[in-house]
Amino acid sequence: MIHKIEQKLKEMLDEKRYIHSKNVLKAAIELGKNFNFDLEKIKIAALLHDCAKNLRDDELLIKAYKYGIIVDEIQKIQPFLLHGPVGAYLSKFEFGIDDEDIFNAIYYHTTGRKDMTIFEEIIYLADFISIDRNFEGVEEIRKKAFENFEEALLMSCNSTLTYVINRNLPIHPLTIEFRNWLLMKGGK
Repeated sequence: MIHKIEQKLKEMLDEKRYIHSKNVLKAAIELGKNFNFDLEKIKIAALLHDCAKNLRDDELLIKAYKYGIIVDEIQKIQPFLLHGPVGAYLSKFEFGIDDEDIFNAIYYHTTGRKDMTIFEEIIYLADFISIDRNFEGVEEIRKKAFENFEEALLMSCNSTLTYVINRNLPIHPLTIEFRNWLLMKGGK
């Protein structure tokens, strides 16, 4: 199964994005070991999380409408945010993955959301800390991910918000809800 996914991803993604997906796979396996999850499911979600990333904005919007995804105002002006939701549907219809955990992990890996499952959080954080990421503060978040998972999630969310604010872009409401939920459940 994993080999087939990798082969198809090589056709769908450019080399940089494919390498990123493989790096997220490695990070997700390491994080997943701490939670006794089915590593096969984690591998599938990690590999497929960005399967729609190389689609153009117009393609993302077309596929979103095709799959019945409700496109909000922020996604209309920032269609790249749709690569998670569209990717979740691609995992289902193009890769034959019919698993709610994997679907949701792919769907929300960019924005986050309140009430995320630990499985979803693993994919979210693995994407953030993969070894190919090199932004300011990532080393600290990588270290924290294995010391205090919840705090690392909050740090990653804060980093995302800082990035978006510094670029004067609108913040997706799911990301705000995710951060508030993390704070309320004790993420520090």
